This record gives sequence, structure tokens and C-alpha cells, in this order.
Amino acid sequence: MPRYLREGTLGVEDLRAFLVTRAQGDLLPWAGQVAAADRFQRTLAFVEGTALELGLLPARYQRNRRTLSTAEQLKLFRSRVVIVGAGGLGGYVVEELARLGVGTLVVADPDTFEEHNLNRQLLASPANLGAPKVDAAVERVGTINPAVRVVPSRSAFTRENGADLLSGADAAVDALDTVTARVELARACRELGVPMVHGAIAGWYGQMATQMPGEDITPFIYPSGNEPKGVETKLGNPAFTPAVVASLQVAEVCKVLLGQGRCLTRRMLFLDLLEMEFEEVPIASGVAPGDRG
Repeated sequence: MPRYLREGTLGVEDLRAFLVTRAQGDLLPWAGQVAAADRFQRTLAFVEGTALELGLLPARYQRNRRTLSTAEQLKLFRSRVVIVGAGGLGGYVVEELARLGVGTLVVADPDTFEEHNLNRQLLASPANLGAPKVDAAVERVGTINPAVRVVPSRSAFTRENGADLLSGADAAVDALDTVTARVELARACRELGVPMVHGAIAGWYGQMATQMPGEDITPFIYPSGNEPKGVETKLGNPAFTPAVVASLQVAEVCKVLLGQGRCLTRRMLFLDLLEMEFEEVPIASGVAPGDRG
């Protein structure tokens, strides 16, 4: 294993001084980040966190800076997001959160790639047919942003393992494909006080909503809660629908983590890409039925 992928014991103050010498203004080039990791035997993640604490912005994020401050980039780096599902939605969510600089991504999915995934799943390729989706997520993030840590879990989300998967999470992303699992995820997030960003797709259509702590969106999304699958089994999914909805989910996660903007709470967003129409619908009070008084 290369030295820069291991934690070391050399002085942090020396590392900080070295980073300052490698900075170009307030930007730290990737070459400087790798050199620091190698010289001080620290992980790239450790170096990135140290740089951000110094007010140095890794140069890969320089196009974020008109939207996100260095302090906000540090907050993203210190965040932990759980993505449940690594298929059509989840693959794009993993990709975009890693490029955004969210420091820790927990990716849960029990499935392996099948040929029908190739039309729309970012992580799928002919070369990895039959391979676990979570392994592809680890490999992809290691390629595009090695400073981001991926925690893979090749398991389905259940009532029994939900608390472990969501432990320490600052937000969760619903990228599932079964109604029962979605309801379980929403319940677990509600009980643990974890914000959850829901997304679903079918054909030309998509929907999304955000469940904040103390809220329950499931009675308004899945009134019966017992359908095994959604309408996507009939309509299928082309390449563009998951990309659009996943991008909206990532924007929503970013707002949740930073406490910025107006999140999609107590309302649903419906997308019709065929007619290019977006409709927002209130979902009652957004409060769990037992909490309405």
C-alpha cells in the first residue's frame, strides 16, 4: 500500500507548514496534496482536512468557491452521508457527492450489476457485470476523488441493520427501488433524527421530497406502504431521468448539510421530463401522524 494511503505519526505542525509552502495563494494544488501525504505518511483525506482547516482550498474545488466558501467546503468534508442504493439514482449521487467533497460516503446495496443496468447506471459497465455495486462505488470514488472515504455495505437496508448503517450520519439519501425498503428507511431516519432526501424515477417522470427530523413523508408518498415495487417496473427508466433526479437530490443534500436555502420539506416535487413540467405539491403538515395532536 502506498505510504500516502496510510496514517502516519509525523508532526501535524510540520504538515501545516509544508502545505503553506505548496499553496498557490489560498489554493492547494493536487500535486502538493499528494506530496504532503507521501512525505508525512498521512492519508489524502487527512491532508485535505488539514488544508481546509488552514483556510487553503484544494484546487479541485476552486469552481465551487463562488457558491461555497472554504469554511463550507470544510463542513462538507466533515460530513457523513449514507446513500441507500447504488443503482440508477445512487450511482449518480455517489459521483456528485464525491466531486462536491463530502468527506465520508456510506454506500449500501446488496446487488450486483446486470446487463439491463447498462442503459442508465453510472457505475455499470460491461467489464463489471456480475460485480457488486458497492465495490464499483469504492473504485469510482478512488479514481475521481481519493480524499473521500467510501464505506461500502453489501447489504439490503432493513429494520435490523438500519441503526448501524445510519450511525453518525448527517443526512441519508433514498435511492432505493422497493417501496417497503423506502418506508423502512424513512422510519429509521425519523427515529434517529437523520434528514433524508427521497427520490424516485419511472420513465420520463420523477419525484423527490425531504424528510427532516420530526417529520414523516411516507403517508403522503406511499399511502398503503405495501407495494413491492413502484411504477418503474412498468415504465422502465431511460438514461436521463436518474441523472436529473439524482442531481436534484445532491443539491438538496448540500443544502441540508450546510443549513442553506429552502429545503424541499412539507412538499413534493414532481418532474415530467416529457412535457418539461415541474410541479410542487404540499404534503399536509409533513408531521408524523402520531405527532399531529
